[in-house]
Amino acid sequence: MITIDVPLWAARLRALRRGRLWSRRDLEERLTEAAGETEPGPPGDAVRAWEAGERRPEPGHAELLCRVFGVDEADLFVGPQSGTTLWHHVTGIPLMPGLFPEEEEERVGRAIERPWRADAGTVGYFERVLDACAVPHARPADLAAALRPVFVGIEAFRRDARPSARGPLLALAARDAELISGMEHEAGDAPGARAWSDQAIREARETGDPLTEVFALVQRAELVDAAEPGEIVEAAVAARERTGVPAEVGTLSRRHEARAHALAGEVELCHRCLEECLEESGETRAELRAGCLVDLGRPGGAIEMLEGEPAPSAPAYLAAYVLARKAHAYAEAHERDQAADLARQALSLALRAGAARALRELGRVHLPPPAVTRRRVLA
Repeated sequence: MITIDVPLWAARLRALRRGRLWSRRDLEERLTEAAGETEPGPPGDAVRAWEAGERRPEPGHAELLCRVFGVDEADLFVGPQSGTTLWHHVTGIPLMPGLFPEEEEERVGRAIERPWRADAGTVGYFERVLDACAVPHARPADLAAALRPVFVGIEAFRRDARPSARGPLLALAARDAELISGMEHEAGDAPGARAWSDQAIREARETGDPLTEVFALVQRAELVDAAEPGEIVEAAVAARERTGVPAEVGTLSRRHEARAHALAGEVELCHRCLEECLEESGETRAELRAGCLVDLGRPGGAIEMLEGEPAPSAPAYLAAYVLARKAHAYAEAHERDQAADLARQALSLALRAGAARALRELGRVHLPPPAVTRRRVLA
């Protein structure tokens, strides 16, 4: 039987917060916003103390918590879902609100203590959790923090699961490691990004499925700002060398390889990869060509390509990176005013989104000195 060392309401509060992929600071900000000017906001360090069970929220704060989470007070502080709360609290796996019916939550919770019960339903549960974690516009570091316990849970299941579930769980572990690697990359943890990418490749190879390994290698090649150019080229080439690689995967690997060659200043190799992308798919992405030109110190043709705004659905950390790349291009082209304006926008968005990769790109932006107005001196 699962037991915990905090009150059930404290565990449920923590599970609700983590299931929404909010940090404690996120919850504090939402509580302050919900309080407005007429109600007291949470005192400093309140969320940590509540979740540790050190003190129960006062009635006014309890009402704010229910308002922010969209639940009744009985559901937060009493409620029938003790089993679900307990296993999410112990494992750290996010409790996704409204994603699963209660009976499915309870079934997976029972299997936590007996992993050999894992079946197709368990696999489906984790698939949906990963889908939910891969989409939200949360900060990369928070997403990585939510995905790590999911990986641990999948690993625990697959070691003891029946053979029919072991293979699919292994493939999910590889996918989870890829997602964590990508989020560590965006959060600025280059060693963490590479370590999780290594884990993804190991898991993928263990599946025995060449395509799963290919996707893990392509993901490694995406870590352009977190690895040496030679490392990126090696992963991209290795992905293409696997048998049965879909054409679009081969093209994607060449795109990453082109960017790596550009960062290394290898002009001819970069252009060769871009031409091969064109031959394979009939086009090369404008953002890719522009990025290569900027990295090669040739911003003149890059600006027009980069002018398209990121898609409205793009996560904030990606939108910040695109703005930073534009600022870099304008700065290299000695367009000071445009570069400065874009850099300010990118900095503001990157700080809110926790987008360390965008901040790194901004660190490469060197604004040209302001134009000097010469005055004619009359004798």
